[in-house]
Amino acid sequence: MVSPCILPLEVTDAIVRRRSKVLVGPVSLSVGPSGLTVVMGPNGAGKSTLLRLLHGMERVSRGTMHWQVPEEEARKRQSFVFQTPIMMRRSALDNVAYPLIIHGTPRKQARDTAAQWLDRVGLSDSAGKLATVLSGGERQKLALARALIRDPEILFLDEPCANLDGRATREFEELVQAAHENGTRIVMATHDIGQARRLARDVWFIYRGQLHEAAPADQFFSTPTTPEARAFIQGDIVE
Repeated sequence: MVSPCILPLEVTDAIVRRRSKVLVGPVSLSVGPSGLTVVMGPNGAGKSTLLRLLHGMERVSRGTMHWQVPEEEARKRQSFVFQTPIMMRRSALDNVAYPLIIHGTPRKQARDTAAQWLDRVGLSDSAGKLATVLSGGERQKLALARALIRDPEILFLDEPCANLDGRATREFEELVQAAHENGTRIVMATHDIGQARRLARDVWFIYRGQLHEAAPADQFFSTPTTPEARAFIQGDIVE
């Protein structure tokens, strides 16, 4: 029996509050089963908090989030890559194999699959190296392989290229594009307008914790409907 898709995710009037401060919300949105959504906005707008909310790392203070399957099942079928990924003090190979091993895959099978993923992201030569000594770009590709090894239906990326140089960014974007083309739903936060233009199929513009504007990418970049989005695209300071 084929498992039902976990998407769409329906979010209705969701608020994330820490102490007495509202960090995000109220936000209502739908995450469909396909696409590559880029989340944009000025620093402190709530991009990371929104992604953490969707992934379940932030608790909803008010409002609702509804997956198409029970939440526990939905969590098993999604992944998250942080801006600065946490590397275990193990080899690159064992870092990538770890998600399979903890979910019951025999160690040899997990390591064989991890080796295939290291090859796909161009890190085969680093399989035996400690993950903690890899370069920033290598660690980020390693984190992406680790996130994709269990074939998630949706992948959240929180400004994954913020600390990378041009070459590493290009290589990472190619891997994200490939994952999208293979059917993984992508929701990615970025501060890089050029990157958003290259990758986005649609854009969510976050401003002061709210979904200020949402549109197909070509429409958002050519005719943004709010002055804040227009200023952001032009590179002006948006407070």
